[in-house]
Formats: sequence, structure tokens, C-alpha cells
Amino acid sequence: MTTKTNQPDVRTYVREQYGQIAENFQAKTPSCGCSPASSSCCSPSSQGSQPATSDGVTSGGATNGVARIYNIPEVQELPEDVTGLSLGCGDPVTLASLQPGQTVLDLGSGGGIDCFLAAKKIGPTGRVIGVDMTPAMLEKARANREKLGLDNVEFRLGEIEHLPVADSSVDVIISNCVINLSPDKPQVFREAFRALKPGGKLAVSDIVTDGPLPEAIKQSLSSWAGCVAGALDVKDYLAAIRQAGFIEAELTPVYLPREMVEDAAQQLGEGIDISQVSEDALYKAVFSAKIKARKPASS
Repeated sequence: MTTKTNQPDVRTYVREQYGQIAENFQAKTPSCGCSPASSSCCSPSSQGSQPATSDGVTSGGATNGVARIYNIPEVQELPEDVTGLSLGCGDPVTLASLQPGQTVLDLGSGGGIDCFLAAKKIGPTGRVIGVDMTPAMLEKARANREKLGLDNVEFRLGEIEHLPVADSSVDVIISNCVINLSPDKPQVFREAFRALKPGGKLAVSDIVTDGPLPEAIKQSLSSWAGCVAGALDVKDYLAAIRQAGFIEAELTPVYLPREMVEDAAQQLGEGIDISQVSEDALYKAVFSAKIKARKPASS
């Protein structure tokens, strides 16, 4: 279930790529997806197309079109310093159905958009912890937290395979297009299970596949940073969640705009040979997903 790609190399490469995104980012400069180049898991920030979602939401208005994937009014209140660094593929905050007073953990928090949105939902009696392995992203996130004056949010340096949180300490874990970047996804789910309180919820937006991808894509570090090579098959993804101990695991596909997939195919084709897979096959094989699961109330 884990990839043969050398794990330290993948992690180092991804950290460097995301560090560059954070260091080079300036407000009003479109930031897209999971790598400096457009990818099939990028948000529609700079694509101009409107992604189809299960509830038909195509509203706009927030910087870089972030409101097209976040169907919550709070996103309109965030500054460009936050929305411009949105690198996700969905809205785990809405998926999580957060309640006031909960403790929320965000795996791979990046510039902090999901942490800040979650903070609005859980209120002053709740707490949000963002974990990210990229110091430059943490610096951006902490600066944005100060600008927003959110005392119920904190950011910690760490890897999602080794979370810097205590056992059974959080109510909800969210993540947005990050777990697919990990070279050891089963370990991520084991750590999530450890960190959740009994009865706690996992709510994730992520990129998955339906069927095998060409080996050239799987072995390309550039496409790892673009979320494509690291994506698990839907069956393996759900199996890893269940093997970690979760129950009620369910996955709902959200197919990406065809224009976005075509752009990703062109970007990947510049560096590796994808002649053996058609754009139509890639469109059907790689998609975003809404994933939910729960830790048993007693285990």
C-alpha cells in the first residue's frame, strides 16, 4: 500500500516545494494547487473554471475563486494573505459539521485557511491546532493568525506521520489535499486514530484514484508535489482508514473540472512520459473526494 519511492526524498522534496510557495507568495498573486505548477488537485484559484461539486456550488467572490470550493460565508471575511495561499481540493470544515467548544486538528495546515474557518465554527470555547512540516508555511500562518486576532488557533511544526499532540486529545481531525502527499498513509491514519478522542471524527478532502496510474507518474517527485503520484486508489484509501481502527468510513467522489485535468496532463507531460494514458482516462481516474470516518466510542 505504501509507495516504493524513497520516503525521505519525497518528504524533503515536498517540504521544499511548499516552502517555495510560501516564500514567493504575495497577496494578489494567484496560488494554485499542490505545487508551483498547476496540478489536478489545485483549487480553482487561477483556473477560471467552476468545479462541479455534489451540491452544485459554483459561487464566487472570495479572492482567487476560493469561494467556489468553500460553501460558507466566513470565507468572504478572510484577507487575500489567507485565501491566496489556499492549496486544497475541497472543504473539510463544512464536511466536519463542527460544533462550538470542540478541539480540531488540521493535518498539513499550510497558510491556515481551514484552521481559521474552523475557529469561526467552534467559537472562543473551542481550540484549533494546525500541524505543518514546512517552517515557511507556519510563519505565514502565524502571521495571519495575528492579523485575524484568533486566540483559539495555534500552529505546530511536525509531520503528519508523527503528530505533536497527546493521545485522545482532539474531537475532530480535518485535512485538505495533504494526506496524498505522505509516503506512509497508513501511519497517518494510525496517528489520527491515536490523537482522536473516543467517538471523534475524521473529515478529509483529498485526491484519490480509481484504477492504476502509470509507473512514470508514481515515481516522479514533481508529480508527488502535485498530488497525483501519491494518491491512493479509492479501495486502498478506505482500507487504510479501516485498518487504523476507524468505523463508518465513507468516501464521496467530487470530479474535477475537465479543463483542470487537461492542464495537469500538459504540466506532467513536460517532465515525464504520460503517452500511455489519455486525458479522458486521467479525468476518470484521478478525482477529489470527501472522506469521513469515526473512532469508536469505546476501543
